[in-house]
Amino acid sequence: MSVASTGALRPKKSVSPWRTVGRAALYAALLGLAAFTLIPFVWMLSSSLKLDQEVFQYPMRWVPETFHFENYTLIWQRVSLLTYFKNTGIVAVAVTFMQILTSSFAAYAFAKINFRGRDTLFLMYIGTIAVPWQAYMIPQFIQMRFLGLYDTLWALIVLQSFSAFGVFLMRQFYLGIPNELCEAARIDGLSEYGTWWRIILPLARPAIATLLIFTFVNTWNDYMGPLIYLTKDQNKTIQVGLRRFIQAYTSDYHLIMAASLCSLIPVGVVFLFFQRYFIEGIATTGLKG
Repeated sequence: MSVASTGALRPKKSVSPWRTVGRAALYAALLGLAAFTLIPFVWMLSSSLKLDQEVFQYPMRWVPETFHFENYTLIWQRVSLLTYFKNTGIVAVAVTFMQILTSSFAAYAFAKINFRGRDTLFLMYIGTIAVPWQAYMIPQFIQMRFLGLYDTLWALIVLQSFSAFGVFLMRQFYLGIPNELCEAARIDGLSEYGTWWRIILPLARPAIATLLIFTFVNTWNDYMGPLIYLTKDQNKTIQVGLRRFIQAYTSDYHLIMAASLCSLIPVGVVFLFFQRYFIEGIATTGLKG
């Protein structure tokens, strides 16, 4: 009898029933936790389709008796939500683009170009992450007023166009790309910009998607920055606009929930669109191959 046939006759290892039960219990617990985290969003959606007196009705009705879709029409008529959305979109897109551009440039230099003091400079730059924003908030404000950017969207764009976290994230991913690819590109006559554009950047799509999601979500949800630098109503972003809406219609909880739900839609769309690359980027960043 041959070795292959004896191997085929060997009994397969049976899976322990306790292991199967444990795995099923783990999945059930994870599903329960996921459902628990979704409760506030379900309540927000339910409340946005009710009348104001039905929001805190006891016992609570998760499904309204009558769906009031007109709530989503009223919120656009009460305040300038379209202006707030437009301003937030401009800032979020511009900041996201600039952070991806500057972070990928700097990360390429720190990961693939050898120069004197590279690691020291990188550590000093990354060390700025530990400095609290409150420590340099006032100097930044004075600088924006000196440059004439106060009460403009440019103040938010300029201040958030550079990110030490983005450089760190991109550099860790670049370290996993073999240096031989860059050396081969240089031998073929490509410049450092050409190597970055044609070789490194196409391979870094997971890291770019990860940085894109982080930057877009943080910029879209930013409240303190617009509150400090923007005063005119036509320049305000959605988070400051929502606060103004809550102050003006403090008792209309159904409209507040509808406006809050609308503000979450762009963030959800961006995350769902780049989710696959985001998970891949988180899983592979920092691994050397």
